[in-house]
Amino acid sequence: MDALIHHLEENQELSRREVEVAADLLLDPAVADSKKERLLEALSKKGETPAEIAGFVETFLSHAVDPHLGLLDLEGPTLDVCGTGGDQLDLFNVSTTAMFIAAAGGAIVVKHGNRGITSKSGGADVLEALGVRIDLPADGFRRCLEKAGVGFMFAPIYHPAFKVVAGVRKTLAARGVKSIFNLIGPLLNPAKPQCQLVGVFSREFCPAFAEILQRLGRDSAWVVHGTTGDGRSVDEISLMGSTRICKAGLYQDLEDEEVRPRDFGLKHAEVAELQGGDAETNAAILLAILSGRDTGPKRDMVLMNSGAALACAGLVDNMGDGITMSRELIESGAALERLHLLREASL
Repeated sequence: MDALIHHLEENQELSRREVEVAADLLLDPAVADSKKERLLEALSKKGETPAEIAGFVETFLSHAVDPHLGLLDLEGPTLDVCGTGGDQLDLFNVSTTAMFIAAAGGAIVVKHGNRGITSKSGGADVLEALGVRIDLPADGFRRCLEKAGVGFMFAPIYHPAFKVVAGVRKTLAARGVKSIFNLIGPLLNPAKPQCQLVGVFSREFCPAFAEILQRLGRDSAWVVHGTTGDGRSVDEISLMGSTRICKAGLYQDLEDEEVRPRDFGLKHAEVAELQGGDAETNAAILLAILSGRDTGPKRDMVLMNSGAALACAGLVDNMGDGITMSRELIESGAALERLHLLREASL
């Protein structure tokens, strides 16, 4: 590990083989935490390249629990919708709400997530508040996909090897050091979905994350970064300002575009109109949207994200068509039905 640290401190990019060795050493309980801290900090100071990040993700996934989706005869494209977190806006759980609409639209949603770390309520927290069992092993996850077209993988269950770096991550965070672990959460889905919509908290990350997802073999990847009216960052497609979308895929070169709510006939919203609270509060918001009781800005924020998810999965031709389809899936009750099916299948 000393040689790898030296290379990084000399501002040298790690080779693919060096990344594999570094990743394995980080997950080796016999390696001292102090060495792991030095390597992660040196990598952060140098700046992680897309090739390095993709290499770390591939090696970390080799240590993850495989949900064995090959055992299923799935009829739709597999899809994950998630954000990196870190925008500090305390919005309600937009992507978790959107995933039920995407599932109703024909996607097989393989959601991978955790409890809230940078927010009051993560995807796991709100699903738990909705009565969904979150700690299912692989066979339970597959059962949910078969019966509901949507399933949830709780990150600690599927990444047991990460326990050995928990102390290192905590120490670095206390010192204000952001390591590669702050970036890669949305990339570590053990189901390796064909399609993925990822929200990032920095505009500059959009093309890099699109390249990383392309390297990881995604058929279709949309990486989005939104803004508020006063210029703050949003790790979702935003109803509060413009959104940068970088699209890439296995057979698609990078596309880079900017969208605004008015492009889809939607009204601009303020941050306060889209904020949530704890898990119970956010669960109530999700239910109000999917049941059709909330037709205000929170629903419109979800429509933009579910519309993009449906387009990313190739289930509609474009985001505008996806928004129209999303509205119909809510009005028909099909999206809410997916939540009921998931709750039943998880128990």
